[in-house]
Amino acid sequence: MQFTMAPMNLALPGKPVDLIHTGMWTAKALGELKKGVLHNVAASTEAEKFVRVPRQDEIKLSPEASYVHMCTNNTIEGTQWHAMPETGSAPLVADMSSDIASRQIDVKKFGLIFAGAQKNLGPSGATVVIVRKDLAERADKNLPTLLQYRTHIKEKSLYHTPPTFAIYIIGLVMEWIEAEGGITAIEKRNEAKAKLLYDTIDTSNGYYICPVEKASRSRMNVVFRVAAGDEAKEKKFAKDAEAAGMVGTPGHRSVGGMRVSLYNAVTSEAVQALTGFMREFQRTNG
Repeated sequence: MQFTMAPMNLALPGKPVDLIHTGMWTAKALGELKKGVLHNVAASTEAEKFVRVPRQDEIKLSPEASYVHMCTNNTIEGTQWHAMPETGSAPLVADMSSDIASRQIDVKKFGLIFAGAQKNLGPSGATVVIVRKDLAERADKNLPTLLQYRTHIKEKSLYHTPPTFAIYIIGLVMEWIEAEGGITAIEKRNEAKAKLLYDTIDTSNGYYICPVEKASRSRMNVVFRVAAGDEAKEKKFAKDAEAAGMVGTPGHRSVGGMRVSLYNAVTSEAVQALTGFMREFQRTNG
């Protein structure tokens, strides 16, 4: 929905929407822009199979862009922006669905942030939107009422009956984050979890390989190959991991390999168990 609502509300006549292409989720946003919205791909690492996010000097912005669309964390490719791109006067619109509430961010740097709740905030069915009020007023008032951001601002997100259970759970998750020490503590824990897993990969003498450039590695989604991409061993890895109580290790069907998600709810103990399993798997299957 947000891939459609953002351009409907924020795109200005004759001023393109710039998009920084970093993987499947920006591809979906681009697909919506291609349905009649003036746009420009300001940067892309598709030619490198999205193993990194673009550098600042590679981003070619339009002189008068309506806004710049980005995805802060790419779940399938295993990349993440650790420093947000500079976009000048063009508002930055960020899809933070997979890393919101995992680290500190400066909200003032963005014109609009949207995030599906289902990774770090709560169950699927709810979306968080943070939008500058002046940008919400860009929209043509003849747009369908439900699809105008100003409607939801004015009605305090109660224009229609909201998904009450999902929002209730989000409230509980916010209380849990606060009890854990807030975003600062959550970020520190996420950094430690990711470091432990990446260190295990990097010290395996090549048995496990992460294809992502180190500067772009995601702290939320760690992708890697087993035994140089030996599919039989990767299938065995997934099967043995599941038998050991660790499910969901296969990578996305579009890229293969392995993928381990380290969202906020994943404990440090779980990552320790996984890395112990990985060392033992290498010992017995190397």
